[in-house]
Amino acid sequence: QAQVVESGGGLVQAGGSLRISCTASGLTFNQYTMAWFRQAPGKEREGISSIGSEGKSTYYSDSVKGRFTISRDKVANTVYLQMNKLEPEDTGVYYCAADYSADYVYDDVPPDPEIFNTWGQGTQVTVSS
Repeated sequence: QAQVVESGGGLVQAGGSLRISCTASGLTFNQYTMAWFRQAPGKEREGISSIGSEGKSTYYSDSVKGRFTISRDKVANTVYLQMNKLEPEDTGVYYCAADYSADYVYDDVPPDPEIFNTWGQGTQVTVSS
């Protein structure tokens, strides 16, 4: 059974850094596009970053561009989100998701949650001011 599990969330002060991870199992990791979504309190889930199965094409939302970096390790079957210069507005539950339907992402097209069929349980990130 395909699954992804997030880890690494926590409490951090504004301006700090945090790296969250998502480890996949039960699927051929190198064939899946991976994405990070964020849901802030009282807001809809937002696609903030994605990376193609080839590991080169990436997307970042305007809200995180220049501060967050997505990467993947095909040996560890893990996708990472390095988050720097964190702001209180980055607070939320961060979800990892996997999509088999495409192997490339466009840098101006946000990930569509409707096409991702494997989701993690989420990890909480809280940024204090």
